[in-house]
Amino acid sequence: MKKRFLTIAWALLLAVGLQAQMNKINFVEYDLPNGLHVILHEDHSTPIAVVSVLYHVGSKNEKPDRTGFAHFFEHLLFEGSENIARGKFDDYVQEAGGFNNANTTYDRTFYYELLPSNQMELGLWLESERMLQAKVEEVGIETQRQVVKEERRQRIDNQPYGTVLEESMKRAYRSHPYKWPVIGYMEHLDAAQEQDYKQFYADFYVPNNATLSIAGDINLEQAKSLISKYFGSIPKKKEPYRPTVKEPELGGEVRDTIFDNVQLPAVIQTYRIPAQGTEDFYAVSMLAQLLSQGESSRLYKALVDEQQKALFVGNFPLSMEDPGVSVAFGICNGGVDPKDLEAGMDAEIERTQKELISEEEFQKLRNQVENDFVSTNSTVAGIAESLANYHTYFGSANLINTEIDRYLKVTKEDIQRVAKHYFNKNNRVVLYYLPKTANP
Repeated sequence: MKKRFLTIAWALLLAVGLQAQMNKINFVEYDLPNGLHVILHEDHSTPIAVVSVLYHVGSKNEKPDRTGFAHFFEHLLFEGSENIARGKFDDYVQEAGGFNNANTTYDRTFYYELLPSNQMELGLWLESERMLQAKVEEVGIETQRQVVKEERRQRIDNQPYGTVLEESMKRAYRSHPYKWPVIGYMEHLDAAQEQDYKQFYADFYVPNNATLSIAGDINLEQAKSLISKYFGSIPKKKEPYRPTVKEPELGGEVRDTIFDNVQLPAVIQTYRIPAQGTEDFYAVSMLAQLLSQGESSRLYKALVDEQQKALFVGNFPLSMEDPGVSVAFGICNGGVDPKDLEAGMDAEIERTQKELISEEEFQKLRNQVENDFVSTNSTVAGIAESLANYHTYFGSANLINTEIDRYLKVTKEDIQRVAKHYFNKNNRVVLYYLPKTANP
C-alpha cells in the first residue's frame, strides 16, 4: 500500500512539474514575397541560435525510377555553392564554434546550424547559398554517390535486420511512394544523369517550398532585416509536385519470410495506421506507448521479463504526412520458435482490444506523453524543428503549444477502439526474419 501511495504521489509531482515546464512558446511568423515562410522564436537563456530550413520534399516526392534523390540531396548540398568552395561548408560552421547537420524522411528534408548567437548571420548566408546556387555538378554527384552507397551498405545491407523497414513498407504499400525506402535504390542513383539532379534541385529547393525557422538568442528586428537581405531576392518558382495517390486498403494479411544475415529469428508486424494529425493517430500513438515504451510496457514485461520469449520487443508508429504504419518488432530468445513469439505479441494486442486499460496505467501513459512532449521542445534546436514541422504539415506553428491537448483528449475507450480497428490481422504485413542457414 505504501509503495502504491508513493507511486501516485510521484505521478502527481511529475504532472505538476511538467505543467510548470510547459510554458507557452512565443514566436512570430510571416511570408516573404517569394513565398518563403519565416518563423522566429526569441530566447535569451543561452547565447546560441539555431538557423534551420525545412524543405517540403521527401522520398514520396520522387519519381519511381529515380528513388533516393531527397536523401541524396541531403548529402550533396554540403558540397558547396558558387561562393562556397567544395568541402568548405562544414568548415565555416566549425570555425565559428558551431555544429550543423541534416536529415531526410519520407515527407521532408531538414537542414540546420547551431551557432553562437553572434554568428547567426553566417547561418543565414550558408542556407541562402544552399537554396539559391548550390553546386549540382558531376564531381560532387559522383563523390556523394559513393558516400550514399557506403551508407546503405553499413546501415542496411550489412546490418542485421537492417532491411526490416524496407521489406515491410514495400509489402504494406502497392501504389503510394512510401513503398520505396528513403535512401532509395542505388541503381536509380547510378542511372541518373547530371540533368536529373539539376532538375530535382530546381523543382524542390525553392523558397515557396521552404520554411526558415530560427530560435534562440536573437533580436527579432535584426533577424528580419538579415533574412530580407539574404533570402528576399531569391525568385519564387512554380509549386512543386505533390503525390495524390490514395493507397487502397491492404485487403488481408500479407505474410512472407526473409532469410538474412542474422543469428536469431525475428517477427515483424506492420500495421497500416492513419496520417499524423488525425484524431485516431493520437490514440494509435498512445496505444504504441502502452505496448512498448520502457521496461514496464506490456510487450516488454510479458515477452522479455515473464515469458522470456524475446530478447527485445517494441512497437513504433511512424508519424507520416499520409496514412502510415506502426511497426511491431520482436527478436526471439535463443531456442524460441518465431511462431511462439508472434502468438505472444498477438496476445498482448488482443488484451488491448478486449479490455480497457486500468486508470492507473492510463494516468502513467498520459504522464509519459506529457514528458515526451516537453522533452522534444526543451532545446532551441527542438523548438526550431517543431515550429517548422507544425507549419509545414498542419499549417499551424502554434500546435507547438496546443498539440499536447490532442493527446490528452484521447480516452481509454479511444485506445481500445483503435486497437480493434487498426491492429487487426487483415490490416497488417507479417515478416519472419530467419538466419540464412535456415533457407531450404
